[in-house]
Amino acid sequence: MPGRAKEPLKAEKFYASLLGVLFFTRRSLQNIYRKVVVMEITEKSQLIDKARNLGVKFIRLQFTDIFGVLKNVAITIEQLEKALNGELMFDGSSIHGFARIEESDMYLRPDPKSFVVFPWRPRDGGVARLICDVYNPDGTPFEGDPRCALKKVLAEAAEMGYTMQVGPELEFFLFHVDQDGNPTLHTHDRAGYFDLTPVDLGENARRDMVLILEQMGFEIEASHHEVAPGQHEIDFKYSDALDVADKIMTFKMVVRTTAQRHGLHATFMPKPVFGINGSGMHMNQSLFKDGKNAFYDPSAPDQLSETARYYIGGLIKHARSFTAITNPTVNSYKRLVPGYEAPVYIAWSGRNRSPLIRIPAKRGSSTRSS
Repeated sequence: MPGRAKEPLKAEKFYASLLGVLFFTRRSLQNIYRKVVVMEITEKSQLIDKARNLGVKFIRLQFTDIFGVLKNVAITIEQLEKALNGELMFDGSSIHGFARIEESDMYLRPDPKSFVVFPWRPRDGGVARLICDVYNPDGTPFEGDPRCALKKVLAEAAEMGYTMQVGPELEFFLFHVDQDGNPTLHTHDRAGYFDLTPVDLGENARRDMVLILEQMGFEIEASHHEVAPGQHEIDFKYSDALDVADKIMTFKMVVRTTAQRHGLHATFMPKPVFGINGSGMHMNQSLFKDGKNAFYDPSAPDQLSETARYYIGGLIKHARSFTAITNPTVNSYKRLVPGYEAPVYIAWSGRNRSPLIRIPAKRGSSTRSS
C-alpha cells in the first residue's frame, strides 16, 4: 500500500536522528571532559610557576582535625605537582578522631584557590600554604573532615537555591610569657573597651596582625581593644561560608604567630581569667536567594521574612545539640554565665546580647542573625 510505505521511512529518519543526537552528545561530553582536564592541568602548572616566581621553597599542606585544630605537613616545591594531583598520603590514625590503625591511609587534596605566601617568612626560600580536603583511599571525601562536611551542607543549601554569607567577630587574649617562653596568667595590659595607647599596650601587635592578614587576602573592617584587660577583637568582611571557615583557621594562625613575634602569647580560650569577660566568636549569618537577602521582607512588621523566622527557629530547636561543636570544652561553659555578654539563654532578641541569637538593627541586604 502506498500509504504504508512511508512509515518505515519515518522510523528510519527517527532512529537516524536519535543516533545523530547520541553521537553529538557523546562528542560534546568528550570535548567538555577534555576542556576540564586541560583546565586542571593549566591551573596546576600556573600555580607551580607562580610559586617558583615568588621564591617559594616550602609549601604547608593544611587541614583541620575534628576538634578544630589546624594541622599541616610541609613539602618542597619539587613535590607540589604530586600534591596537586592528590597523591600525598598520610597516617590518619595518628590524628585524633580520624581513623583506626587498621584503616589509617588517607590523602590530602589541596585547593589551588587557597594558595598564599606567608608574609612573615623570608622571601628567599619562602613558605606558602594550601588548604586541603581529606579523602579516603577509594576517592571519597572523609566524613570526619570538617571542610568536607561544610561543603556537603552548602551543596544541600544550593539545591534549595540558597547561598550562605557569614561575618565572624573573633576575640582573643594576649598574655605575657615567662623567661622560658611559657604563657603566664598576667594579661599584657589593664585596658578596657575601645581604649587606646598608652593604656592599650597591644596596639602594635594588633596593627601587625592586621597588616599581615591584609597581605594574605583579608579585608579588615575594624580592630580594637575589647572589654576585658588584654582582650582584643579584629573583624573581617563577610563572605561565603567556606571562604570564611578557611579564613578563621588562617586568622588564628596569624594572630598566634604575630603575638609570639612580639613576645606575647595569644589564646582564643573562652574564659582564661575568672571574673572578667570571656572571648567568643560572634557569627553574623544571612541567606541569599537569587542575589537578594532571604531574611529581609519589607512588608513584615519587623521586616524579618518567614525564612528568617524559620532559620531562627531551627537554631533554637537544635541549640543544645550543636553546643557539642561550638562549646566543646569545660572552659566553654565557664564563659556562659550572666553579666558578661555571653549567650546564656536559648532565645532571640533585637538588642539584648544575653540570648543565643541577636538580630542587629540593620535591614535590607544587611539583615542577619548574630
